[in-house]
Amino acid sequence: MASLISVVITTRNEEKYLPQVLSSVKELADEILIVDIESRDNSVEVAKKFGARVISHKYINYVEPVRNFGVSQAKGDWILVLDPDEEVSPKLRATLKAIAKKPEKGKITYYAIPRKNIVFGKWIQGSRWWPDYKIRFFKKGTAIWSGEIHHEPKMVGEGKKMTANEEIAIIHYHYDSIEKFILWANRYADVRCAALLKNGYSFQWEDLIRKPFGEFLSRYFFGKGYKDGLHGLALGLLQGFAEVLVLVKVWERQGFIPRDISLTQFQDEAKSANKEFSYWLADSLIKTQNNPIEKFRLKLIRKLSS
Repeated sequence: MASLISVVITTRNEEKYLPQVLSSVKELADEILIVDIESRDNSVEVAKKFGARVISHKYINYVEPVRNFGVSQAKGDWILVLDPDEEVSPKLRATLKAIAKKPEKGKITYYAIPRKNIVFGKWIQGSRWWPDYKIRFFKKGTAIWSGEIHHEPKMVGEGKKMTANEEIAIIHYHYDSIEKFILWANRYADVRCAALLKNGYSFQWEDLIRKPFGEFLSRYFFGKGYKDGLHGLALGLLQGFAEVLVLVKVWERQGFIPRDISLTQFQDEAKSANKEFSYWLADSLIKTQNNPIEKFRLKLIRKLSS
């Protein structure tokens, strides 16, 4: 006998996206459960038109605790957790259906699914955005999210990664405007700021250079964001800016304490940042270089910058 599948989606003012995600799972789900977080638009009405069961949850500015509540209310043997701006591809739909019908041998209780992020109208394959595995399909009772933002759930049992193939990926229609990114960054900064303060972090001005710049380097060079062209450059800079927001919110919460910064101190930080930049630029260029002399020169620069 095939196991039942519940699809759990959290919503807050998501009427724009709901028809797309609900249409993509209507042939997969035995139950569609919407956990609505005080929507002021027509999200609830749209969900009900698709036959979804809707339950309410008080407002909270990040989704992890709400997911725990939704999963606890689901009736299915297998749970698929989605965001309202996501969509299940036809091949993924068939794959999940087959798993529920005839589970794999062994103790597999959950699956990490690749996620195809569409940002500003383009599939982003660099910047650590692909395959962007997310644990979203699991047996009921095997997953619990902590109270931290953007953390994967703690799992019981053994898991399996699906192949990094766009045909079996969750399609994520992420930021479609700069405004949406800024709204997310501000909300994310509030949550991160609270977590840092709770853990005893004290604002240091040097972090305003180190952490955002480190985030950019990680995305653009280590994550090969440069392969995504202008999208990759813009995203790397925007994600660095998101780190700036986190830090200045900590500074704000700690009273905007004044601090003198000499040009010499700033120069020291800038030199360190430039050295790190030179290392990652040389490291990335080495991978594209066929000329042995130029490759040797770049390796020397990388070594001197390490």
